[in-house]
Amino acid sequence: MSRKCFALFLSIAALSAAPAFAQDHAHGADAAASVAAEATEAATVVDAFHAALQSGDTAGALNFLAPDVMIFEGGGAERSREEYASHHLVSDAAFSAATEASVTRRSGWASGDVAWIVSEGRTTGQFNARAVNLLTVETMVLRRGPEGWRIQHIHWSSRTPR
Repeated sequence: MSRKCFALFLSIAALSAAPAFAQDHAHGADAAASVAAEATEAATVVDAFHAALQSGDTAGALNFLAPDVMIFEGGGAERSREEYASHHLVSDAAFSAATEASVTRRSGWASGDVAWIVSEGRTTGQFNARAVNLLTVETMVLRRGPEGWRIQHIHWSSRTPR
């Protein structure tokens, strides 16, 4: 699938999923309850990626990323697995190991060989001698190929609680 077609597909998928984000968050839900059955394997890959980061297994974490992964965070972009490995991978693993992250809500959908997993959570702890207390959101888009599901796109965002 060309990047242009893939981007168009993602745009349509995101717009069709918009009502799911308009829910009243006061009700609370099981973090895994909103992942569609066809997206559970993709969600497992997302969890395995995070587990690899937390354990310091940077090579393992890279195996879950597509070679041409796009990672957006803090207004910046890393445009490949190689670029991520040479820039933020080691610091992301150190941050993951030093803090405690929990998923408070997750939704996931899949259509054919494309899945998207969106998670909300909280990260707390200490990193670089500073207290960490963040509300987090994460979007991961995965594509299934001959080697299974691989992360094609990540968008991370966080803020301090109000």
